[in-house]
Amino acid sequence: MNGDALVAHALRVAQEYPFAEHCWPFGPEYDVFKVDGKIFMIAMSLRGRPLISLKADPALSLLHQAIYPSVQPGYHLNKKHWISVYGGDDIQPDLLESLIDASWHLVVDKLPKSRQKRLRPA
Repeated sequence: MNGDALVAHALRVAQEYPFAEHCWPFGPEYDVFKVDGKIFMIAMSLRGRPLISLKADPALSLLHQAIYPSVQPGYHLNKKHWISVYGGDDIQPDLLESLIDASWHLVVDKLPKSRQKRLRPA
């Protein structure tokens, strides 16, 4: 999946999540997705190279980085809790969808239980 396809697919997937808010708090060149005011995905370009940054479980983050060359530590973010995904032949739509899903759930898991119940459909 090339970089442009990666970003386009990620934007479509992120918009489908319950209570996902698409905003531009860092400027028009950064597509930011939040749930309950917390960021779970950032889409941008770095020196003309499109990328997606996502929250990630630290252990799984290292595993994904070892398996997929296009998954790297989060650009300009906490390297332990964020990954950046670049376009590459090793990135398939189902993998990207899984990473976005994990990011959304990690953010929601950190919220108070009452808000978690509101955000997650039964």
